[in-house]
Amino acid sequence: MPASTAPSSPFRGYRFPPEIISHAVWLYYRFALSHRDVEELLAERGIQVSYEAIRLWCRKFGPLLASELRRRRPRRGDKWFLDEVALTMNKRRYWLWRAVDQDGTVLDILVQSRRDQHAAERFLHRVLGAEEGVEPRVVITDKLSSYPPALRRVLPHTEHRRHKRLNNRAENSHRPVRKRERAMQRFKSPEQAQRFLETFSAVCNHFRPRRHRLSAGRYRQIMSQRFQQWREVVQLTPAA
Repeated sequence: MPASTAPSSPFRGYRFPPEIISHAVWLYYRFALSHRDVEELLAERGIQVSYEAIRLWCRKFGPLLASELRRRRPRRGDKWFLDEVALTMNKRRYWLWRAVDQDGTVLDILVQSRRDQHAAERFLHRVLGAEEGVEPRVVITDKLSSYPPALRRVLPHTEHRRHKRLNNRAENSHRPVRKRERAMQRFKSPEQAQRFLETFSAVCNHFRPRRHRLSAGRYRQIMSQRFQQWREVVQLTPAA
C-alpha cells in the first residue's frame, strides 16, 4: 500500500519514499545496529544512502513514529514497577528512571542527574501525564528511600510495596538498554540518551511481545498485525 505524501506529511520533499525511510528507522531502533550497519543493509537491496542521512532520518522520524505508536497503544496495566539504573556519560553519573506495567510494557523513561525524592516525584508526574492521569492500583519499587515520600505526595491512594525481588520485572527491562548502550559505546549526553531511549522503548513495546508466552502461530499473528499497524503509523504520521 503506498504511503501518503500529502502536503502535511513530514516525508514530503525527501528523495526516498516513506517506505524506505521508515524501514531504515525501524532497523536502527529495533536491532542493535549502527547507522553504518543500516547503510550496508540498504545497499545490499540496491538503495544507496549515506549513514549520515540515516542518522538524520532516525533523529527526525524516530520520535514522530514513536509518538504515534504510544498514542495508539491500549490502556496499560494497573500494577506499576519502578526502578532506576546508573548511566555514565562524560565521566558523570546519571540515572535512568523507568516504569513498566505487569505485562512488561515500558510506560515511560526519564534520564535525570539525581536520585532523590524530587527526582522521584518528577518522574511520577511524568508517567501520570503519559497515562492521562490514570492512577495504578499498586506500585512496586526497590528499597530506595526516595520512593515512599514521593508516592505519598503524588499517589496517596496507591498501595506501595517495597521488596527487591518483587521488582525484577522493572530490573529485567533494563537489559535491552544495556545491550544497546554497549553497541553504541555508551550514550554521549543526557539529551541524546533521553531522545534515543524514548523512541527505543516505544519500538520495543510494539515489536517485542512476550514471545515465551505465545505459541508460534499466535506470535506470527500478533507480529503480522503489528507490522500492519506500523505501516499505518507511517502513513498517518503528522508533520512536526
